[in-house]
Amino acid sequence: MKNVIIIGVAGGSGSGKTRLVKNILKEIDDTQVKSIEVDSYYKDLSHLKFEKREKNNFDHPDAIDFELLYKDLKRILKNEVIYCPVYNYKTHTRKKNESIKIEKVKIIILEGILALHDAKIRELMTMKIFVDTPSDVRLLRRIKRDVNKRARTIESVTEQYNNTVKPMFIRFVAPTKEYADIIVPKGGKNKISIDAIVTNIKKMYI
Repeated sequence: MKNVIIIGVAGGSGSGKTRLVKNILKEIDDTQVKSIEVDSYYKDLSHLKFEKREKNNFDHPDAIDFELLYKDLKRILKNEVIYCPVYNYKTHTRKKNESIKIEKVKIIILEGILALHDAKIRELMTMKIFVDTPSDVRLLRRIKRDVNKRARTIESVTEQYNNTVKPMFIRFVAPTKEYADIIVPKGGKNKISIDAIVTNIKKMYI
């Protein structure tokens, strides 16, 4: 049995990472290829009052439980079953008694703004991808996503972008571009990049 392959996909918020991963999964069309969102590993803030949870900097590496993520990825590499946490973006807590079972995989695609941040996790990856999209496009996409899917207001999204998202991107996300094996410009609809990535994945495993 071949070893499980982990592929990391990073890039700024709203860069098109999720769309890229969905398109890759669609092209590969294999039930043993799964994706995991780094956001699922946000630290549980249920011990804090809601007002304090709202003020947490979710774009800082400290917001992510990298230790748990690393342990789960190591278990996946050993072909063990994991239960991925489910995060509630409205309450900023992990959903109790709810998880996503992941087992019998050949490839895991790890997607998130900080997917390439942790050195130990990078060492587990066979392929590292960075989605490079202009900042004005990323802001518009983030507003649309957070208002429609995460019950946020335009004002709160814009404020968060200026206060934390943008400076954290410059400080923590953009520097991880240097670790990428493949840089995808213009987001997740880049057909040429998608075809190249899928071809490489199929050569490695499928």
